[in-house]
This record gives sequence, structure tokens and C-alpha cells, in this order.
Amino acid sequence: MKRYLPGILAMAAIVVASNILVQFMFGQWLTLGALTYPFAFLVTDVMNRVYGPGPARRVVLAGFVVGIGCSLIGTQIMGEFGPLVTWRIALGSGTAFLAAQLADVAIFDRLRQGRWWRAPLASTLVGSSLDTALFFSIAFAGSLAFLEPGNDVSWANEILPLLGIGPMVPLWVSLATADWMVKLSLALIALLPFRMIVNRVTARPASPLAG
Repeated sequence: MKRYLPGILAMAAIVVASNILVQFMFGQWLTLGALTYPFAFLVTDVMNRVYGPGPARRVVLAGFVVGIGCSLIGTQIMGEFGPLVTWRIALGSGTAFLAAQLADVAIFDRLRQGRWWRAPLASTLVGSSLDTALFFSIAFAGSLAFLEPGNDVSWANEILPLLGIGPMVPLWVSLATADWMVKLSLALIALLPFRMIVNRVTARPASPLAG
């Protein structure tokens, strides 16, 4: 279990940081959390490559528990416009994280015998896309208002040009698109640290006391 502790701690740190930074905007369409959360896939993929899908799922579960804890705390903290985290955001965050990360683990494991970059790239691209689609639709889509009737998400459904230049869509679609584009970009960037971390970890001699 001690072997997995660095992965668990890294995942927990990313989840906590992302839950805090998601409250702050970077420009008009992107939250700061979008710049940190994608590295959760890096942690999952490293654990999967080094230890296998079982330990990777344990790290995902640890991150899920931490994320739920952060969301529940956020629902009890009142900001200028109400709770810092609404129940829809909490539901969307938890559902998206668990579904996307488990999909990442399954796809990576299926492709692990191919070229070194194929499994982390494919699994992260699919997982990131699933995460974005689930989170933003559950948290903000007007068609799902029944999930939390008392939560006014009309601001997120204001019709505006996509990213300020495209066709007319609800604001949350632009936010989701910007988030998705950043995740895809970071999936490519993360291939280098993935390769470096895996090589470093697998090069270490196994300790007879590891358990």
C-alpha cells in the first residue's frame, strides 16, 4: 500500500487545488481549475502503467472521496451569490470524475501493449471528453434544471456566440468547449512527464519491505 501513497497524495492534491481554483476565471471562458485538473489523468495513467489497473482504480477512488468532501464543504460555505458549490455542481463533479477516470483506466489497460504513448494519449483524450461533457451538462444545462429546482442557472444558459466568435449557443457550452480544448492540449503536453516519471519509477530497485 505504501507504494501507492505518492499517487494517492498527488491525486488528492490535484482534486483539492482544482476545487479551489475552479472558482476563479482565467480570461472570459476558462476557470483556473481547468489548468490543474487534467493532471489527474497523468497520475492515473502513471499508476496504471507502473502498478496496473487495480491500484489505479484505488487512486481514483481516493480522489473521488476527496472530491466529494471538498464539494460537501463548498455547499456549506456561503459566497456573494449563494453557496460556493451548488448541489448540481457537486453532483456533476463527482459523476464526471468517477466516470471519466474509470474510463481512462479501462482504455489504458486495453491499449497498454501498444506503443508507449498510445495508451496514455487515447485514454486521456476519451476520459477528458467524457469528463467535460458530463460535468458541464449536469451542472449547468437548462434541460436538467429538475436536478436542483432552487438553483438558478439562467446565467449559464444565456445565448452567446461560441467562444465569442462562433454560432449562438448557451454560455455553458462555450465554457465546456474552452475546458475541453485545454484538456486536449494538456493531454499532449503530459506525455513527456508521463514518460519521464514512468522511466524513473520503474528504474528503481524494488524494496523487499514494500507492501
